[in-house]
Amino acid sequence: MAAINLICKDEPGVLRDITGVVARHGGNIQYTQQFIIERGVHREKVSVCMEVDNIEDMDALVADLNSLEAMFDVMTYPSFKEVFGSRVIIIGGGAQVAQVAMGAVNEADRHNIRGEKISVDTIPLVGEDAVADAINAIARLPRAAILVLAGALMGGRITEEVKKLRESGIPVVALNMAGSVPDAADLVVSDPIQAGTFAVMHVAKTAVFDINKLTKRRF
Repeated sequence: MAAINLICKDEPGVLRDITGVVARHGGNIQYTQQFIIERGVHREKVSVCMEVDNIEDMDALVADLNSLEAMFDVMTYPSFKEVFGSRVIIIGGGAQVAQVAMGAVNEADRHNIRGEKISVDTIPLVGEDAVADAINAIARLPRAAILVLAGALMGGRITEEVKKLRESGIPVVALNMAGSVPDAADLVVSDPIQAGTFAVMHVAKTAVFDINKLTKRRF
């Protein structure tokens, strides 16, 4: 897997031209993201990040991409999975998110020093719609591996989005809270630090913990 970052003009047809070059080299695009750069020497230009498989001659691909009229620069990097690995997502009330994150980061550190790559993403949110919208977006996040919900009360739309997320294959850990979310989650944990620890252990390849094999759902 090769990761490519392209700096190019902000104009119609650029993405078409880039993907055409990749296709001519037999590349299979596994991931792509593009955005307008808002700061620095490339301000108001476009950054296109791609992760491409099946490229036999990377130097030739880079040369052909650089030859495009709209192109300013082409750089290659390790893939995001190689750099950041699997992602543990933590959403909910600020103080409880911090406690879950403490457990997750401490546990991730134990595995990452053995060569794994596990990163922890947190966003403190309040309000049913804000939390539900964030959960809905997780299935579209690259490398998202598990969600931990931290709060005192969650239900309604949040519960419905939890069910959808689990159907997409991403497990959900919830703190022991009021509302219907605990009944919809894969695992319910009272201690927020332990919840973060369990989440990372489930993701880690160097651990033997698997939420799907537990006979008990509440701790």
